[in-house]
Amino acid sequence: MSQKIETATEHRLSHSQAHELKQWILAQALELGFAAAGVAPPDTSDQMKHLQAYLDKGHHGTMSFMEEHEALRADPTKLVESTRSVISVRMDYLVDAPPSRHSTDEFTGDTNFGIIARYARGRDYHKVMRGRLKQLAKRIEKKLTDTLGSEAAQDFAWRPFSDSAPIFEKTLAERAGLGWTGKHTLLIHPKAGSFFLLGELFTSLDLPIDTPEAERCGSCSACIDICPTGAIIAPYQLDARRCIAYLTIEHKGAIPHEFREAIGNRIFGCDDCQLVCPWNRFAGRATLSDFDPRHGLEAPKLLELWSLSNERFDEISQGSPLRRLGYSGFKRNVALAMGNAARSAAIAQALSHPVDDVTVDEQRRWSLKRQISKTA
Repeated sequence: MSQKIETATEHRLSHSQAHELKQWILAQALELGFAAAGVAPPDTSDQMKHLQAYLDKGHHGTMSFMEEHEALRADPTKLVESTRSVISVRMDYLVDAPPSRHSTDEFTGDTNFGIIARYARGRDYHKVMRGRLKQLAKRIEKKLTDTLGSEAAQDFAWRPFSDSAPIFEKTLAERAGLGWTGKHTLLIHPKAGSFFLLGELFTSLDLPIDTPEAERCGSCSACIDICPTGAIIAPYQLDARRCIAYLTIEHKGAIPHEFREAIGNRIFGCDDCQLVCPWNRFAGRATLSDFDPRHGLEAPKLLELWSLSNERFDEISQGSPLRRLGYSGFKRNVALAMGNAARSAAIAQALSHPVDDVTVDEQRRWSLKRQISKTA
């Protein structure tokens, strides 16, 4: 296996070698399309108490995977043996400038269109991120061969991740100097906002560690105030069970009635807390075409989404984060958005036909009643 994650013999870099190699790696990361990169130590054991408190409160909802692999979360070196430093990277996904935080499509737009979170409108970021991280690792291998010899390259162990393993990604990114955790629990960088994705390259290299960014949210509570469902229950505390991203993506079965109206016309995820964040005046822009919207997902019409067949949904969601929903979850969310849309005879007519899926049909009936009540 090219990643050589099992073992690695000792090959220590001198202080000057490690510093020079790190600067070279960071430059290569930018060349490969990452917006920024930094280096963090692999120990995140101090985060376990925070995770346990979160789990004890049940704020993770049905995401049982968060309860698993405690040892790996606490000590990433158990996930990848010989790890000595983690290269954390940031990839910007925002294609267009964010709208005014006082007048956004999400808050005042046409409700006959569905809203899909900006990160999910293009290609699946997991594949984009891991592919670039593998390229970075290969470049490091060649660099080691050219400067330190084949033995150093053979000793180099690595493995890429992007939201794909039980690790504290935000903690590693914070310690790599890529930002601080905002009150909405997302990472923020003072010169790049928060519309970015994270990835990690676990390595056996001893590289100099970066300095974390200072927290700069101050007294601002914009993200807390705007959340439609009150999911940010206190600064830096998110109850996923109330979060629209969780409800529209991770939650299976019927959407709880108490949140249905607040979800509005959001089909997949929610960007509201980011759109109102003042730091996103400086939000970075995607440099890779992979994040360009596909299939009209930047402004899809609800009636067109409702009419999609299972086969057509499979085509559209191929290589897209939307695939995580599955056809049933997708139809459930579209039905909900149709109920929250402005009064429309066409929407009411489309919702008047029963469907085979029990969950979707229950949502369809709720939405039809809501449309009829608006007509009355």
